[in-house]
Amino acid sequence: MKKLRFYVALFVGKLSVLVLKLFKKNATYMPGKIAIKICPDFLKYIDKPKKIIAVTGTNGKTTVCNIINDVLIDNGYNVLNNRLGSNLNSGIATALLSKATLNNKIKQDIAVFEIDERSSKIIYKNIKPDYLVCTNLFRDSIKRNAHTDYIVDIINSSLPKETTLILNADDLISCQLGKKNKKIYFGIDKLDTDVEETNNIIKDIKTCPKCDSKLKYKYARYHHIGKAYCPNCDFASPESNFLVKNIDKDRKAIIIKETRKSYRYYMIADSIFNIYNELAAISILRIIGLSATKINNSIKKTKIVETRINEEEIAGKKVITHLSKGQNPVAASRVFDYVQSKPGKKAIILIIDDCDDAKYSSENLTWLYDADFELLNKEDIKQIIIGGVRANDYYLRLLFAGVPEERLIKTVNELETTKFIDKDNIDTIFILHDIYKYDVALKLKQNLKEDKG
Repeated sequence: MKKLRFYVALFVGKLSVLVLKLFKKNATYMPGKIAIKICPDFLKYIDKPKKIIAVTGTNGKTTVCNIINDVLIDNGYNVLNNRLGSNLNSGIATALLSKATLNNKIKQDIAVFEIDERSSKIIYKNIKPDYLVCTNLFRDSIKRNAHTDYIVDIINSSLPKETTLILNADDLISCQLGKKNKKIYFGIDKLDTDVEETNNIIKDIKTCPKCDSKLKYKYARYHHIGKAYCPNCDFASPESNFLVKNIDKDRKAIIIKETRKSYRYYMIADSIFNIYNELAAISILRIIGLSATKINNSIKKTKIVETRINEEEIAGKKVITHLSKGQNPVAASRVFDYVQSKPGKKAIILIIDDCDDAKYSSENLTWLYDADFELLNKEDIKQIIIGGVRANDYYLRLLFAGVPEERLIKTVNELETTKFIDKDNIDTIFILHDIYKYDVALKLKQNLKEDKG
């Protein structure tokens, strides 16, 4: 009876894919949702590729998955992935049933799945990854993931013991995942910009998880990222199997040291968080057997998707659109740090407000006071133009951050933000947009092209 329900679910799921495509809709999660509704054990029974790579973590999942997928496909692998769908169980189910035959056979060599951290309990009991990459674990949206301890417990309680973990050695939280699993680590060696102690508002781990003593850092990078140790017991950041020894931004290269040899790779993006993303992807690709040469040749053809970051010149000004996730204070802080590190006189358009969409809105604004808006209080940031129905909230937060009032402009109408730009006094325009506001960012760029700004 269970198998009969499964084949009915498979048939109906595949049929729904065809129907959705007929109506020019993206078959991202609904077919899988239907299949699981018909057969709750659908993920258990559906055929799977022989090798499965999963990627999870607070930030960087999509970018890491995209790099892995692009490199594998460029090297001739037949890859199954959920890059066009959701990272929940319904999205995974859709990806699998879309490629399965009606007699439940999948031809792909390998699967690469982006997996939401909270979905671990549902997914890993039926899909056991050979490898699980965890990019990092930070405090996330309060309405979804809350504190890191909550997410760590979910992942640890669900991990198959046979899964090999690829973890960020510089992240004091995610590096502790999987007490009984085999672990391989990646990290970045000490940088000139590292400090003894960070001044970020958020630091999700301050004391030793073994003895509760205050942790000390050999060097700190941002938030709780860095190389730390406990002065009173043996707890310390693990050593990296894949270690970035040098970052050459002028030549767009990173040097990664493995056990006895170092390899040079093309650097896709120069932000430190994207270097971590690229490093995570390279680590798993090396682990499954691709040569450094093949990886590097493929990475040269790869770029961060435009919904994450895009740069072009418009009317003599550099215009950069950059994803800045609302309700995610660490992700926003990393983008703010990246913006303030760039040379020249800058104007920033902030549209990281998504509360006009009832599905994703939140009345909880505490995340604004966890994000480091203080990083935007810089002399070379000449203007910050805030758009959206919560413009007043962002305006107030920036005033608390010490940004002079004369540099701030606010408007409820996001599409009119470009008209306030003082083009004669800036070199670069940054449009920082929420994940649900990419269409607005594109319209703002079009405004600039049509000289509406």
